[in-house]
Amino acid sequence: MAEYQSIGKFTARTESYGKTTGSAAYTSDIDLPGMLWAKVLRSPVSHAIITRLDVSKAEALPGVVAVITAADVKGVRYGRRYRDLNVLSDGHIRFIGDRIAAVAAETR
Repeated sequence: MAEYQSIGKFTARTESYGKTTGSAAYTSDIDLPGMLWAKVLRSPVSHAIITRLDVSKAEALPGVVAVITAADVKGVRYGRRYRDLNVLSDGHIRFIGDRIAAVAAETR
């Protein structure tokens, strides 16, 4: 029978101290030069139709680098098995939380 180094044996958890004391660094704790923050506007309702989407106020805010809508990513689809989901809603909201628009800015 093969002899394994760690299977079936005690392995010390070296990250536990940092997590319990709050000193562990997570991805969201990292700030890099030129990094942008992103926020996605999601639908509060299901089975709706977007009749108007005005992003001019968001674009006018200081620090906003980009605002994208379905018009900017038309035809881009994704999915686990079939690429049948739009990155941003194409005008027909299918479910609560469906993505409508995205904003990238220098600060939160």
